[in-house]
Amino acid sequence: MPGDALTWLTYAGLGVFVGFFSGLLGIGGGSMIVPILGLVFVAFGFPPDQVMPLSLGTSLAAIILATASGARAHHQHGAVRGDIVRGLVPGIVAAGLAAGAIARAAPVAFLKYFFLAFVFYVTTQMLFGLKPTRSRPVPARAGLFGVGALIGGLSGLAGVGGAMISVPFMTMWGVPFRSAIGTSAAISFVVAVAGTIGYVAAGLTVPSLPAWTVGYVYVPALVGISVTSVFVAPWGARLAHRLPVGILKKVFAVFLLALAAKLITAL
Repeated sequence: MPGDALTWLTYAGLGVFVGFFSGLLGIGGGSMIVPILGLVFVAFGFPPDQVMPLSLGTSLAAIILATASGARAHHQHGAVRGDIVRGLVPGIVAAGLAAGAIARAAPVAFLKYFFLAFVFYVTTQMLFGLKPTRSRPVPARAGLFGVGALIGGLSGLAGVGGAMISVPFMTMWGVPFRSAIGTSAAISFVVAVAGTIGYVAAGLTVPSLPAWTVGYVYVPALVGISVTSVFVAPWGARLAHRLPVGILKKVFAVFLLALAAKLITAL
């Protein structure tokens, strides 16, 4: 495993890629970070049973800054439904904290095929633009806790912020799309923080983890991706007004699915 400048440059380059396409296509970075990071970890010789937990935990940690920035911007524009966020937070936190322990105990096969199934769901949404057709009222506290647990659990085990899960729920509840996007940014921040804590705690007592790790978070990747992705994302966002994003999103969906499939075969 390299411990020189090549390591840091590799992850900084990954951050450029993730940040650019996140800004351009308006999709969460986690779904891109996990498969690419997993393939890099395999190439660097990480133990196969540690690749998925480290990829998931590092992905969640790497999107904290981006989701915090997005949530703040949407909040300033009054696009965050605080009542929904407060109702979902307890479930998200409980499931997010548990995700790391589940990832540590689960077989590698479960983690990699779960992630492949999640990517298939994401790419299907991107390709066909599927949306709920029926509108229902926002559920009561118990219902919001359950939905929060679902969002936190699925997102934590996939290493993503969860917008692809939370936005359809809010659309079904009749929340205007602008508010659904803003609220999902705040939800994604909670998912990222809770999931990161869960993966750090779960990995602290794991023997023989690679150097530069804090639990299941690999620090060079965290720093490289976090710093560069935050600076590059606005470039992609500006180009989104000049390029055929609809076509690019469909092409990228196929590319993302191919990346996930490649990771499955590499482990």
